[in-house]
Amino acid sequence: METQGMSFPLNRRQALAAVLAAAALPGAHAQAWPARPIRLVVNFPPGGAADQLARAIAQPLQDALGQPVAVENRGGAGGNLGADAVAKSPGDGYTLLFASGGTLSVNPHIYPRMPFDPRKDLVPVAAAARVLVFLVVRADSPVKDFPGLLADLKAHPGRRSFGSPGNGSSPHLAAEMMKSMASVYAVHIPYRGAAPALTDLLGGQVDFLFDPGIAVPHIRAGRLRLLAVGSPSRSPLFPDTPTLAEAGLAGFDADTVFGLYAPGGTPAPVIARLNAEVNRILATPAMRERITAIGGVPAPLSAEQFAAKVAEDSQRFGTIVRERRIVGD
Repeated sequence: METQGMSFPLNRRQALAAVLAAAALPGAHAQAWPARPIRLVVNFPPGGAADQLARAIAQPLQDALGQPVAVENRGGAGGNLGADAVAKSPGDGYTLLFASGGTLSVNPHIYPRMPFDPRKDLVPVAAAARVLVFLVVRADSPVKDFPGLLADLKAHPGRRSFGSPGNGSSPHLAAEMMKSMASVYAVHIPYRGAAPALTDLLGGQVDFLFDPGIAVPHIRAGRLRLLAVGSPSRSPLFPDTPTLAEAGLAGFDADTVFGLYAPGGTPAPVIARLNAEVNRILATPAMRERITAIGGVPAPLSAEQFAAKVAEDSQRFGTIVRERRIVGD
């Protein structure tokens, strides 16, 4: 009897503790996260703008969260392979996607069958940078400026080529916008990433390129000539270089926003924590310098603002995709 009398209060205390723990589960999950390493999937190969931005953010994010953040490149199918891997991962905050702006704003327009539902399976978490595109040619090119490029393309229809990170990428769409607005033609050579496209431009395999920022060191070193910027406003790196809108293509805007996504179903407190940490990182001088160095502009946004920007860009790029009848690889 004495043993039973002692055990009864203990059971009540256990039951009460279980009820309180269950009631506090969402908050407890948010406080406990992260409890193990985080995998950050970049849906393009190493060396490109997405990869450089992801790796720049991974280290300070790791420091802030107190857990390793391992970057993993999974390129292919215009970014769909890596995005699909994350979309089908558990929504627990331990698998995240760092993607180019076109993953959700362009790919649904150029791939008739997406491997995941872009409206439900991936959630915008935090924008990282507005990525500009730079129209470049080799330094030994006879083309000296943007009017000279248009004159050359009109004089040699179909005999000039341009590279891009792949069908439907923002540099590809920028070139298609230019071709449409200026009524010129050049052959598109798609690559699996911005880095190999840049390598072939430097090697003379293609004639020009809309670069997402990784060519900046080559521009500064004099190996490439910058003709124009495909943004509504001039680049802080090259304030003397005109935009394509200033050069005669009114309204030209090929900017995209790169950022962090999570699988659908990821708890709201986890998304809020990630958004706050990324925005804090973007405000540091070191990160602003890293982003500016590749020609980007830091883009701190709330998760809701980021989602709205993705929807806005989807409408804008969908128009050029349909007009130019662009399809995915």
